[in-house]
Amino acid sequence: MAAVNPIRKVVTMLQTLKTKVESEGEKERELHEKYMCYCKGAGNTLGKSIADAQARAPELTAAIDAGNGQMAQLKEDLKNHQNDRAAAKTAMAEATALREKENAAFNTVESETSTNIAGISKAIAAIEKGAGGAFLQTAAAASVKQLAMNSQKMMDADRQDLLSFLSGSSDYAPASGQITGILKTMLDEMNADLSDAQTSEKKAVSDYDGLMAAKKEGSRCSQCHD
Repeated sequence: MAAVNPIRKVVTMLQTLKTKVESEGEKERELHEKYMCYCKGAGNTLGKSIADAQARAPELTAAIDAGNGQMAQLKEDLKNHQNDRAAAKTAMAEATALREKENAAFNTVESETSTNIAGISKAIAAIEKGAGGAFLQTAAAASVKQLAMNSQKMMDADRQDLLSFLSGSSDYAPASGQITGILKTMLDEMNADLSDAQTSEKKAVSDYDGLMAAKKEGSRCSQCHD
């Protein structure tokens, strides 16, 4: 077998190496082109994203400002609703306390006036039956006497006549018809006063009920808004 020429062997190795280097170089070039293409595409996409974000920046800023404004308004509305509810509760408590006092005063007036009306009615009935003397000894007579003394509406002459009769004075004895006339006038005035008091109480109750309904409705509306 002929010996391999050393020079040829070297040349062959060099050729093989050259082919390998060229092949690897081609691969590197392809990779480089792909990378550059990617960078160019990514750069364009990133640039567009940045541009879009910059374009939307004023819109987003405005939206944030609007949101902050709405949040502040909602907080203010909530505070106002809470204050309104507290004020409504206070007003209801005050109105209830006042209504209780008014009702207590009315009950006292109604009871006293009804008692006085009953006493005067007894006095009139007794005098008309000719039993005035017996009536003078009753508690009702003492009550009517006290009414005559305290009345601001009665004329002094009528007061004097009635007190003389109720005291059983013999110095001056007014006619029974005159006394019953005075008593009937007192009775009419008391009935009118009682009717006025009852009408005022009825209106006060209606006003109170209306106020309570309005305050409760306002409180429910505040809870709904909350």
